[in-house]
Amino acid sequence: METADHIERVRQDGYTILANVIEDSLIDALVESLSDIEDTLRGTQGLDAPEGGRTVRIHNLLSHGVPFDQVPIHPEVLPVVEGVLDRGCLVSSMSFIAIDPGERAEPIHTDDQVIPLDKPHRPILLDCVWALSDFTPGNGATRVVKGSHKLPNPEYGVTYETISAEMPRGSVLIMDGGLWHGAGAHRLGGGRRRLALGMNYCAGFIRQQESQLLGVSPALVRTFPPRLQEMVGWGVYRGQFGQVDRQSPAHALNAGRKFKPIWDR
Repeated sequence: METADHIERVRQDGYTILANVIEDSLIDALVESLSDIEDTLRGTQGLDAPEGGRTVRIHNLLSHGVPFDQVPIHPEVLPVVEGVLDRGCLVSSMSFIAIDPGERAEPIHTDDQVIPLDKPHRPILLDCVWALSDFTPGNGATRVVKGSHKLPNPEYGVTYETISAEMPRGSVLIMDGGLWHGAGAHRLGGGRRRLALGMNYCAGFIRQQESQLLGVSPALVRTFPPRLQEMVGWGVYRGQFGQVDRQSPAHALNAGRKFKPIWDR
């Protein structure tokens, strides 16, 4: 499928799968780094296990720099994201989700249901689930309800008929933030986890889930490519939103970058 086809599928079905698009070397680097971070955080509040005690989550991954700085701007994924939202989209959050054997299914929900907007509405959030291991119906693959982004929010805790987003390691599931979804139950033994990286974006006019301006130090942001600096929040949306004294925040970050507000153009 071409980029335009994936964009259209997200608009119509609420989701699409980019199969085998992430290089093995990056997946390996992510898994190794996440293992090291988990070992460091074990037993601290930085290691979050809210779903039955068998799902581990680690948040604010961009603050760890390499190799996570490659994720938001990956060339196989970002064009689809920009096509669904727009080029002013921001990094909303990046987290690690590891589902261990024995975990129950996550309740069906949407990621934008706390935002007070009537549905259907234009896409404002986009969830990209990176498969760091194979996703199968038995190991907790994400379950989706096709076309549900056009419906009102689901009732939390109710069981719905779903489709398992089965995909091989190195693939990416892209979902409209209004799509009904939830992680599946991990029913397989053998001790193998279902590993995922949740890379979430939001439209430039929506507040980010994780405050990137506070969560990622300016010193680290200076090492990022200019496009990623904008997506973290050191930019101005459509020439108006996010400026400081008629300057882009990037002026303070990179001393001297030029910016002209929309009404001066």
